[in-house]
Amino acid sequence: MQNSSARKAAGEREMQKVFENVACPFCGMLCDDLEVENDDGTLKVLKNGCGRAIGGFERKLPPSSPRIRGKDVTLTEAVKEAAVLIGKADSPLFGGLATGVEGMRAALALAERAGGVVDHALSEGQYRNVRVLQSAGWTTSTLTETRNRADLLIIVGSDIRKLHPRFFERIVSPPDSMFEVTAPKRTVVFIGEVPERKDAAGPQVGHVVTLPCKVEQIGEVLGALRARLRGFRISAKTAGGIALAKIDALAELCRQAKYGVVVWAPPTLDVPHAELLVEQATGLVKDLNPTQRFAGLSLGGNEGAVTAAAVSTWQSGFPLRISYASGAPQFDPYRNSILRMLTAGEGDLLVWIASISPDLSPPDTDIPTIVLGTPGLKLPRQPEVFIPVGTPGVDHAGRLVRCDSVVSLPLKNLHRAELPRAVDVLGSIEAAL
Repeated sequence: MQNSSARKAAGEREMQKVFENVACPFCGMLCDDLEVENDDGTLKVLKNGCGRAIGGFERKLPPSSPRIRGKDVTLTEAVKEAAVLIGKADSPLFGGLATGVEGMRAALALAERAGGVVDHALSEGQYRNVRVLQSAGWTTSTLTETRNRADLLIIVGSDIRKLHPRFFERIVSPPDSMFEVTAPKRTVVFIGEVPERKDAAGPQVGHVVTLPCKVEQIGEVLGALRARLRGFRISAKTAGGIALAKIDALAELCRQAKYGVVVWAPPTLDVPHAELLVEQATGLVKDLNPTQRFAGLSLGGNEGAVTAAAVSTWQSGFPLRISYASGAPQFDPYRNSILRMLTAGEGDLLVWIASISPDLSPPDTDIPTIVLGTPGLKLPRQPEVFIPVGTPGVDHAGRLVRCDSVVSLPLKNLHRAELPRAVDVLGSIEAAL
């Protein structure tokens, strides 16, 4: 017989059909103003959904059950087999890590118990930031501060809209602001890939400046801009294919700004030594701060990447790429890259967690693989163990850390499907070791 609290919870699920102020887990911005309807387990985004959100919330889940080498089994059997494989492994690799705060905590606990290596699937992009932060430091803003105060935004690299479809709607050109100090019209500068003009439009956007160049040339453009701001003479007529006169005009915009923000998204800077480009962007902020207000804003964080790095830092002191082989966390950004280890034939078991989108496929590897994934996850081959798990913010409640790393936002249970949480499955595997 159900107790009163269980009956109350069941009643609430039956009554609540429309969820307001929903945070979207499918992008690092975690937009929290969505309205989503649940019609007998089928979700529909009613308000404020971008293409990424609609695709994530409204995706139809295929039938799925725990499997051992392709054979359907019970969850208990799958957990037991996963524990046996992890117990036998000398060097298990814990990757993917697309999960919420609670799931990441459990993954770290299991990795520590098993003496494994921990690395997120998208950490290569993150390390373009980490290398700069560790070696030189930086001054950064937040999404809210940028939305409310910036009068000049310099967007460095590829079109941000591809990564965060609502960035312009929510941050660059919002309908209102918390403070009266916000400029009535903002100047937006693009250095690198230039988006379509309509992507930069909005009631808050005034002047739009485009300095088109290849991604690998952006560092040269920023270097020239920094030199001109310092008053250095440049004999060349161009830098990175951009006329020096245009770079001088941008320098003047920087001098006139009351609150400037340099925006970049490390996952899109896929060029050799991209950390040097990030260093130029953050160095520009440092150059300008002695005389005026300037800050950086790093984007990205899809698939729980920022969450994984944050939780890893809280618990181990290191931002991912850590090994527990010695019994204590050991940080090495080169040796503990799971992609490098798999390519080099290192590691004897892969544990892959991908609970958010079906596109975060595990690497195609010959070593045994355990997958905790959303139903419909694209698999290059049949893993030894597959356990379907729910998506935080859709199938169960949870938390994710936003791309600016300043807040963890609560995610609602929209009751799409009755799937186990990654944190519970990981905890059960650890208990079975």
